[in-house]
Parts: sequence; C-alpha cells; structure tokens
Amino acid sequence: MPQVRTLVITGFGSNCEVESAHAARMAGSDVTDIVFFSDIVAGRTRIDAYNFLIFPGGFLDGDDLGAAQAAAVRWKHAQTAAGEPLLDQLRAFFDADGLILGICNGFQLLVKLGLLPALGGAYFARQVSLANNDSARFEDRWVTLCANPQSPCVFTKGLSVIDLPVRHGEGKLVPMEPAVLDELMASGAVALQYADPATGAVTMDYPANPNGSPQAIAGLTDPTGRILGLMPHPEAFNHPTNHPDYTRGARPTLGTALFENAVAFLRAGA
Repeated sequence: MPQVRTLVITGFGSNCEVESAHAARMAGSDVTDIVFFSDIVAGRTRIDAYNFLIFPGGFLDGDDLGAAQAAAVRWKHAQTAAGEPLLDQLRAFFDADGLILGICNGFQLLVKLGLLPALGGAYFARQVSLANNDSARFEDRWVTLCANPQSPCVFTKGLSVIDLPVRHGEGKLVPMEPAVLDELMASGAVALQYADPATGAVTMDYPANPNGSPQAIAGLTDPTGRILGLMPHPEAFNHPTNHPDYTRGARPTLGTALFENAVAFLRAGA
C-alpha cells in the first residue's frame, strides 16, 4: 500500500501550517512535514519527495500587491541552490500524480500561479483571480458549502453539505472574462459552492455567501481533480467541539473529511 507523504509549505506569512499538518496526520498521513519555502530553495527538501502538498492559509507577504501576488512571482522565478527552477519540481510532483490542496491564502496562490482552474489543461496560465469581498471587509464566520457531485475533485468525493469557517478579505472569484465563468460551471471545475445553511441550496445572499463570489464559488479543482483550492478552512474544523452549534447537539461532517479523501486516494494508488 503506497505511503502518504505530506508536505506543508510555510514561510513569508503563512500561519495555518500547524493546523493543516495536524489535519493531515488525523487523516492518516504516514509522513507529515512542515517545511519553510527557503529550505526548499536551499535544496534541503524536495517537493517531489512527497505525494500530498498543502499550501496553508495565512497572509503571504502581508497581502501586499494583492493576496499571494508577491508569492506567485517568487515561485515563478525561484531556483534551487543547484540552479533548478522551482516550478520544475512542482511540475514533476504533479506529473507523478501528487495531490495539491490550497487553503484560503494557499488558494489565492494557486490561482495566481495558474494551477487553478487550468481549464483546457492550461496549467500555469492565469484564468481567474480572487478579489476583495463585496462587503469591503474581512469576513470571519462559519459558512455552509455544498459539493458538486459532477466535479472530478478527489477531495470532495462522497461529500454533500459541509460547514467550515472562513476568514478572508479577498475571496471573491473574478474570471478573466465572462466565458471563463461559463466554462467553470460547465466543466465541473467548481468543486464547492456557498449554500444556505437552512436548505443546503446554492446562494448568493450575504452572509451565507461571505464575499459575493459569482455562482457562489467557494472552491475550484483542475481537470484531473487532483488539485483543490478553497477559501474556507477545512483544517480548522478538526474536532466536533470546533463547531458553534456543538452544544446544541449539531454533529456535522468534520473538515478533515477532505484530507481523508486525499489520503484514501493516495493509498489506493489511483
């Protein structure tokens, strides 16, 4: 049975790496390492030595120039101490059937690197971005999400409705052109959408949709389903008592279910 080796990349303002690593361990990851970006550049760690890569939440570079914009430029131009472009390692990791999860700030990085949504297989070409919330303020609240059963996403398989917390100021999806939004919906690239907590139906109403994202898009996947980026924080819902309605008897699906799906996929060697 294949071993699950998880790499959580931190540094330059990430602040959710410990929780993300904890969620991966809870899900059964055999090896889970938190590694600084600078250690990867220095050649002390290789991305392609792992098969599960997590870009955690936080505030990369203080969100200067826009959330994760500076980090995307850093990734595009970084070379290891041996002179290898870092994106080559990332490509090798993905080409070897690795899984990538980007959470909040990590999602912002994935779209600005062009790893999501990669419509038509156009990886590393930016097709969408994430902009300021319609509320013009930082949103810190619990939301309800519904998973798209037509999506190829590995992480959301078998899920229907899930509650997760959000904490972001730039979570509104912005397609480069209207046709991109249409293709997102038609292709199954939309993995998760904001939903009404009472009905589970997709909603554009605030605050259930905390940022005004069109089509209530909360998470995207790539054509293979092996990359997921989402604005809510699944790693932050790792125990029933995290949920605000726990004392009222609520026992909703934990956010760690997304990590469990990833581990099961890698264990199966699919």
